Amino acid sequence: MQDKSTKKSNPGGRPARPVRRKLVQTHEIRIIGGQWKRTKLKVADKPGLRPTPDRVRETLFNWLGQDLTGWRCADVFAGTGVLGFEAASRGATEVILVEQDSALVAQIKSTQEHLKAHGVQVVRGEGVAALRHLSPASQNLIFLDPPFDGGLYEPALAAAARAVAPEGFVYLESPTRWTNELLAATGLVVHRHLKAGAVHAHLLRTA
Repeated sequence: MQDKSTKKSNPGGRPARPVRRKLVQTHEIRIIGGQWKRTKLKVADKPGLRPTPDRVRETLFNWLGQDLTGWRCADVFAGTGVLGFEAASRGATEVILVEQDSALVAQIKSTQEHLKAHGVQVVRGEGVAALRHLSPASQNLIFLDPPFDGGLYEPALAAAARAVAPEGFVYLESPTRWTNELLAATGLVVHRHLKAGAVHAHLLRTA
């Protein structure tokens, strides 16, 4: 005699198909220089997450001179954390990685533990607020790669200009080019610029 509950939940007597959970797809990027060169970092397939490409990172750290020994750095829209880990890989003493998405924070912490990156501090929070909490003139290098459509560029640049040391740098990624005229209110000027596809990469200094 066939069990009626089984018949109701499984018409035709066919084996039930297992429920498949939808997984977030990932791919990988690599740290390209320093002590962790060629180390792979996972990149979650999340809307708006666009890690800085290898070629741009290579150019950026060529601009900076490769050796960041003793530097204090902050990446306040960290995403994968690759820019901050690149800095730590090249000798930066203190690196603060700030990210708002809890899943990305967990991934960054996993990378930190894997690398035993003791000088890297991972913080869940909002980027502009984190910048405003940094001590004035305390950072040798600040990375700014906010969401392109978030309206955060002006407040982030103003906060970064306050937090960066007099001889320090601010790295900025954006969908449009920033000129000295546009930056005038911040007290920053363009030191280097690169266009790679749809991205404009700027290295800024205090005026």
